[in-house]
Amino acid sequence: MLDAQGTVLAMNTGSGAAKDISEISLANPTLLTSVAHGFSNGNVVAAADFAGLDAASINGNTYVVQFKTDDTFAIALDSTALTITDNTDAATMTPEATTAIGEILDWDLPGDTHNMIEKTHLGSTRGEEEPGIPRGGATTFNINWTSDDAGLLAAETARAAKTLKTFTLTYSDASVHSFTGYIISLSDSGTVDEKVAGTITIQRVGALTLA
Repeated sequence: MLDAQGTVLAMNTGSGAAKDISEISLANPTLLTSVAHGFSNGNVVAAADFAGLDAASINGNTYVVQFKTDDTFAIALDSTALTITDNTDAATMTPEATTAIGEILDWDLPGDTHNMIEKTHLGSTRGEEEPGIPRGGATTFNINWTSDDAGLLAAETARAAKTLKTFTLTYSDASVHSFTGYIISLSDSGTVDEKVAGTITIQRVGALTLA
């Protein structure tokens, strides 16, 4: 059983220090070596300066850190048929810096849904459908509202600017759900002799990754 107590919602608010990649193992998933990288599973990292014929398949993309050890980690890239090198140790992975958002009370994080595409025709003997492309859903977090919370202030800025953000939901066992989305609403409410409560709703648009 996983205890919900201690779960933390965070949003990317900048970048950390780039880490040099000293070796890339072309596999599925791709394994990267960076001595004492300091990453945690669930961290989101941006790739840069890889070389090789297929370097465009990795450079400029973001990935979720998986299966980390002290000196290695994996990313969800099938590179078995690709030609990519560490560019003589010049390749880097840069982590996104995150800020925790408020004090969450509860949440509901749905997986992808699919619209059903109608395929029935005059030769059909019964209705025919198939799922379309995956779509993310809206997730609402109920929170304790504090007007000086750095995460809430950053979230309001992102909402007003309609900025696509990366979010992490870190559970009590240190596993992490990562996803991208837009903050579509941020509100607070109160009543006599009670705390100020709030809600934050995120429209998920990217894949939901568990690490």
